[in-house]
Amino acid sequence: MYHKSVLSNGIRVISEAMPHLKSVSFGVWVKTGSRNEQDHNHGVSHFIEHLMFKGTESRSAKDIAETVDAVGGQMNAYTGKEHTCYYMKVLDTHLDLAVEIISDMLRHSKFAPEDIDKERGVVLEEYNMYEDSPDELVHDIHYANVWADHSLGRNILGSVESIHRFSRDMICDYTRNFYVPERMVIAAAGNLQHEKLVQLAEKYFGQIKPGRQEKPQIVPPIFLPGKSVQSKDTEQAHICVGSIGVQQSADDLYAVHILNNILGGSMSSRLFQSIREERGLAYSVYSYQTNYSDAGLLTVYAGTRPDNTKQVVDLILQNLAQIKDTGVSAAELAKAREQLKGNLFLGLESSSSRMSRLGTTEVTISKYVTLDEVIEKINKVSLDDIKAVCGKLFTPQTMSCTILGPLDATFMEEIAL
Repeated sequence: MYHKSVLSNGIRVISEAMPHLKSVSFGVWVKTGSRNEQDHNHGVSHFIEHLMFKGTESRSAKDIAETVDAVGGQMNAYTGKEHTCYYMKVLDTHLDLAVEIISDMLRHSKFAPEDIDKERGVVLEEYNMYEDSPDELVHDIHYANVWADHSLGRNILGSVESIHRFSRDMICDYTRNFYVPERMVIAAAGNLQHEKLVQLAEKYFGQIKPGRQEKPQIVPPIFLPGKSVQSKDTEQAHICVGSIGVQQSADDLYAVHILNNILGGSMSSRLFQSIREERGLAYSVYSYQTNYSDAGLLTVYAGTRPDNTKQVVDLILQNLAQIKDTGVSAAELAKAREQLKGNLFLGLESSSSRMSRLGTTEVTISKYVTLDEVIEKINKVSLDDIKAVCGKLFTPQTMSCTILGPLDATFMEEIAL
């Protein structure tokens, strides 16, 4: 049910038919995000994503919203570190409208000076809201610590200083460089015909001409081990203990997926049981992995009372050391495999999730990985594979700890990674 075509100007079009649905999810991925930015325009990718909704040559921002609402559609966008996505979900009878609206936004947005000034205030408020969310902020601080002086270590929003620097010339220059056919992927899933989708894409996106595509040198980040406390007046201490991870196309990606699941990916995971269920030291405790085109991280998060911080960090480190030294049991591996497969299939029951998988995979690794291939890779992970990735990830040279909360820098003297 998967199909791929290439438009006359080089834009890739991929789709997956789900004929039992009455909906279609349509999205455009642009291979640019905060990783492609420089110090002077840090945050501009996210800012442009906002501006795309502020009005085109033929529609005001209100017109866009009313047109989508009139057909019961859902439209949104997001910016990541390596790509930006604009997407819309509609009844299958309104696919033409979805393609036309998003093409209008991406091709004909005005970037009016007055809209830039208004949206600057909106993004600054988003930045302030994020600063008031320490359980989210700590992850950005952690990334900045382990990938210091690299674009992957910067947050997506930018800084107060860089947001104030954004100008119309800077915004137009960036879109000319990066919103080009070679960096664009159109993805759709639902009750559709691929040939019809290609016709619509050619009609509304085929006129986009190649730009003077900027090709900055992309180098992998260097992981910096260490310990850091950032003092902030909060009720909890927010902890990130992380290790170097693997890139999106790594051979051991699925071994790390399973390791993450066993460590802190569910309510039955080792960390959840050890820290929350057995000792009641945290409400929120989990692990997750982040995978980019050439780098990755495996991170454990926990939020706890300041006077419990050392105990929680010690328990995290003990769990990591134990899984490295003794590995996992066959029963744990079997359960983690089934959890991953169950989560995968349950997460792909909607047209939106199918579309997202298509677009993200194509824009990241430029190929489609079938569900059968994913299941095969999950099933092939062995106990030896888990032990091997633990040995690679959990060493003093590949570990880092970041804490945000009402603690001073001397606290880290008590922590031994």
